[in-house]
Amino acid sequence: MENASKALIIAGAILLAILLISLGIMIFNQAQDTVNNSGMSQAEISAFNNQFLKYEGTQKGSVVKSMINEVIASNSDESHINSNATVTVNSKSGTDIKTSDISTAETYTIELSYSTEGRVNAITYTKK
Repeated sequence: MENASKALIIAGAILLAILLISLGIMIFNQAQDTVNNSGMSQAEISAFNNQFLKYEGTQKGSVVKSMINEVIASNSDESHINSNATVTVNSKSGTDIKTSDISTAETYTIELSYSTEGRVNAITYTKK
């Protein structure tokens, strides 16, 4: 009788250990998914990028001003803030970005930079 009760205690300990290991693996996988997920699906990333793709390449100053205003509007959009989908605009000249500094008569080259998820995260423009 004494051997049977010890065997049941050992079997219970083994089952408890397996349960704890399984629970640990499940929690680890969920945490890994949370870290790897940017909060945006592939369709949302594509829709987000499409609003900036039209500006890529050589553009007039008025188009650059429009792009900066669209970036400001996108960055203030509440639906993107939780997923860290903000875009920065950089000038190769290193000056602060002001639409008043952009001449509508000038031509600019616009380059898009992408994050590891494939989302536009920076836009750089240079005067030609």
